[in-house]
Amino acid sequence: MIRASMGAVAVLIRSILGAGAAETVAKTSNSGPSGMMVFDPADVKIQPGDTIRFVAADKGYNAERIKGMAPEGVPGFKTVVGKEEAVTFDQPGLYGFKCAPHDIMGMVGLIQVGDKPQNLEAANAVPHGKLAAKRFGPLFEKVQ
Repeated sequence: MIRASMGAVAVLIRSILGAGAAETVAKTSNSGPSGMMVFDPADVKIQPGDTIRFVAADKGYNAERIKGMAPEGVPGFKTVVGKEEAVTFDQPGLYGFKCAPHDIMGMVGLIQVGDKPQNLEAANAVPHGKLAAKRFGPLFEKVQ
């Protein structure tokens, strides 16, 4: 429900402002519908040039790209633990991300930039720990 609402907000902002880019917020949370230590939302679909603002619930969280889970040649990103930071995604594809301090607890998410990501197979083949793999399953099912 949040995912759809945030997508609708991004479309509304684009149509009102005539802007080509939008910003989506992904918050860290101690608990959510998928368990403890989660991103809200954990799956985000945006367009090239859009930005995601990673908001840490407290000083123990960050967001960083998972190695192998991005289009080829795209540099990684890593936010500072406990700090709110924005990351702009220009290259279409799938980007897996995690909270480094809570990766072992399965605190992961998936960003789809654009339509029909070319790196779906490669991103889905990246190995993860048990909890992260369990959370990524439903996220990959949502990729369009």
